Formats: sequence, C-alpha cells, structure tokens
Amino acid sequence: MTKRFSLVAWFLIIAVIMATGTIGFMLIEHYSLLDSIYMTVITVTTIGYKEIAPLSTAGKIFNIILIISSFSTFTYAIARLTQFLISGEMALYFKNKKLMQAIEQMKDHVIICGFGRNGQQAAVTFLTHKVPFVVIEKNTHHLDQWFRDHESLIYVSGDATEDEVLAKAGINKAKAIIITLPEDADNVFIVLSARSLNSDVQIISRASQHGSAAKLKKAGADHVIMPDRIGGTHMATLVSKPDVIEFIDYLNGEEGESINMESVDYIKLPPEIRDKSLNVIMAWKKTGVNCIGIKNSDGKFIINPPEETIISKGMKVIVLGTRQQIDAMKHNVEEG
Repeated sequence: MTKRFSLVAWFLIIAVIMATGTIGFMLIEHYSLLDSIYMTVITVTTIGYKEIAPLSTAGKIFNIILIISSFSTFTYAIARLTQFLISGEMALYFKNKKLMQAIEQMKDHVIICGFGRNGQQAAVTFLTHKVPFVVIEKNTHHLDQWFRDHESLIYVSGDATEDEVLAKAGINKAKAIIITLPEDADNVFIVLSARSLNSDVQIISRASQHGSAAKLKKAGADHVIMPDRIGGTHMATLVSKPDVIEFIDYLNGEEGESINMESVDYIKLPPEIRDKSLNVIMAWKKTGVNCIGIKNSDGKFIINPPEETIISKGMKVIVLGTRQQIDAMKHNVEEG
C-alpha cells in the first residue's frame, strides 16, 4: 500500500506541476495549449530551448516562481519514478494489481492460509479437481518454489492473522478456508477472524497439539486435522491392511485414470428425478458412476444403500467413478 501510494503521489505531483505551468502561461501570456505545455516542460526541466515569444513582465515573474518552486520537486519525482522502473517496483505494483483484480472476480473459492507442505499438497489437489483457490503466505520462499512449476498461482503476500489480509483474499465470498500454519495459537486466531468475517464459510484447520483441537472447534472450525496423527495411522494401516490403504491411495491419486468420489445434493438433481428411488437416479443418463453411499437429512451416512431408497430433500448421494465419468455426471446434472 505504501509503494502504491508513493507511485500515485509522484505521478500526481508531476501532473500538478504541469497543470500549474500550463494554466499560468495560458492566462498570463495567452499561449495556446500546446505552446503552454511546451513552455512548462522547458522551464521545469531547465532545458533552455528558445521561448515561444518574449515574456511579459508578469510572465517573467511567473516563470521565476515556477522554476524555483518546481525544479527540485519535478526532478526528484522523475528520479523516484525511474527508481520504480529500474528496481522492478513498477512491475511488482502491476503484478499485485492484476492479482487483486483476479481475486475480485472469484467467488466460492477456497483460501489456503500457509503454503508449507500441507498447503502445497492442498493446492495440488485443488488444481487436479479444478477448484479455484487463493493462497495467503508471508514467507516468499515458499511461493518462489511453487512458481518454478506453476506461474498462475493467485496469492496474497501477508500475515493471515490480519483481517485486512483475509479480506484481500476474498474471505467474504469464499466457500471454504484451509488453515495450515504450524502454530496452533495462530490457527485459532485465524479461525476466529474468518468466522467473524464470513459466518457461512467452511473452516478446516490444522492442529499440532491434541489439546488444541477442542479450542479450534470452540473458535468456530468445522473440521480439525492433525497431520502427524493421520500420518502415523496411515503407516500402521499399511502394515495391517496394505491392500485397503493402497486402494485408498489409488482413489486419491493424480494419475490419468484415478478414481474420484463426489457428493450430489438433492437440490442439484434435475426435477424429473427428485424424490425418486436410487435405482432411477443412477440409471438417468448413465455415465458409469456407482453409488457407494448416501447422507441422509440427519447427517448420517448409509453405506451401500438399497436401490429402492428414496432420495428426498436434505439428502446427498455419494458416487464413485473415474474423473471422466464424474465430469460427465456433473455435466448431466447441471444441464438437467
């Protein structure tokens, strides 16, 4: 913001000097607009070109005042603008402006707070599933590493614990926020801020200490994830149930034919198949996806539900299929 203000301020100073000189020569010497601009430029830059016409006494006095009052200011303003160009600050300014414009156009996106290993892994998943997201990170080193392979990253450089930074990332329009900072105290603070700025946003937070999970929930987090605990469980299950874990890893894989799961809300179903049996819904414009469960209106999951189950308001259908099958199913639902 300070650099942006400085840039605008120096342009404004130059514009004021030019406008003052131009108007002065037009009023005092009755020069044309072009001649007045020409006189102003050669005066404030002290180039020393010949005057348009001999100046009157009033014109000479005005010229002296213009030179004394504007020369040093004009020169310094030009020097500062040149510094912006040479040092890359101008390019950075326009880059940040482009990022802000991109964020303003986003809606129902996800905000990732912290771009360490967990944050970057979340970003990879979102890219795979084409979910729009914005990253908040104050450590530019993490961002620089990512830019080597992904130049189109939309990010806000700053501290996610500050409300202003969350606002820049579009928290008021976001559908979810993922908080991956290593310090639990910071995560609690962000959860409180995010919930106060958007009461409907889904909040998923990381926790390092077991005792922090309850605090994060109390602060407003919908889900609390402990990466170390999940990692330990995953490794142990690789020993006790290797085939199951390998299959789950395959479901979450990034290879071309990886399997995906998707939930379809009742309200997204076309009117002609609402309040129909699961068998009718799965047969409608069949794309090859399979139903592996439903979530009823009470929020409870039913695995492998009977085909005659009626899907009514408040329920969701969980389907399984390849990425191509899921995309086709989504297209059919949206088209219907």
